[in-house]
Amino acid sequence: MVMIIKNEKAMKKYRYLFKIYYIGKSKYYGSQRQPNFLTIEDEILRALIKRGYLTNNGDSGFEVASRTDKFVSARGACFTCIIEKNPILMEINSALPKDLGVWAYSKVPLEFSSRYDAILRHYLYLYPRSPHNPQNQNSLNLGLMHKACRKLEGRHNFINFSKREKKEKTTIRDLESVQLSIKNDFLIFQFKSRAFLRQQIRRIVKKIIDLGLGEIEYDEFLELFDPSKNFSYEPANPRGLILWDITYNRNIFLTEDPKSRMRMESFFLQKENHFNFKYQLFRLLQHHDSS
Repeated sequence: MVMIIKNEKAMKKYRYLFKIYYIGKSKYYGSQRQPNFLTIEDEILRALIKRGYLTNNGDSGFEVASRTDKFVSARGACFTCIIEKNPILMEINSALPKDLGVWAYSKVPLEFSSRYDAILRHYLYLYPRSPHNPQNQNSLNLGLMHKACRKLEGRHNFINFSKREKKEKTTIRDLESVQLSIKNDFLIFQFKSRAFLRQQIRRIVKKIIDLGLGEIEYDEFLELFDPSKNFSYEPANPRGLILWDITYNRNIFLTEDPKSRMRMESFFLQKENHFNFKYQLFRLLQHHDSS
């Protein structure tokens, strides 16, 4: 009888929501697991198994809130999984490379979905205005770029601002906020919405930059909102995109671990390099918290 009680306790598991950061280095082929390529999910699962939080991947209920492409970084990405003991974040981080780490967590109901229960996703895109960027030979029409940002807000069919995929049931999205500001040598775009289409932000940025450089007229920009038309163009560089934060409803209380947060910030400070855009942008934004 005693043995049965112990086994029942051992079987007790809980679902946790974790907040993570990562640098979109070339060694990672995006966040989502895929055969024969190293991804962010691979590293996380390996660390959880190594530190005894999971016995295998199959029954972990592992789910990410948002998937990111290769070279895209994150400061506040989230995932959930069912684990076998209370989390100690620095214990998990000790099994992770320093360019990736967990820094906050919360116990959530077993039925909680990190993906579908998210109420707001906040992305930043940083566009460098350094002398090394040949496009800076032309001055940007910031007034027209701000006008485009205002036009993008609200509900629209964003099919011409996304990678066309048959699996998408609808290409209509609601953009709560699109903002543009300048800090030091960067244009900082901020996008907030409950959900985004594949490559939506990078394609929007591309067209706003084109507009600012005078490569397209405002009327041509407006044509992109017409779903009956089809436009082919390359999105903006993925290296400038950061998944900054994901918001859930008020009954989810994330607990930050000070040592894990310090680990994240110390890594960015140590890696600051004038010639390395990826680290420079994180250094610039380390005190930039979402509202």
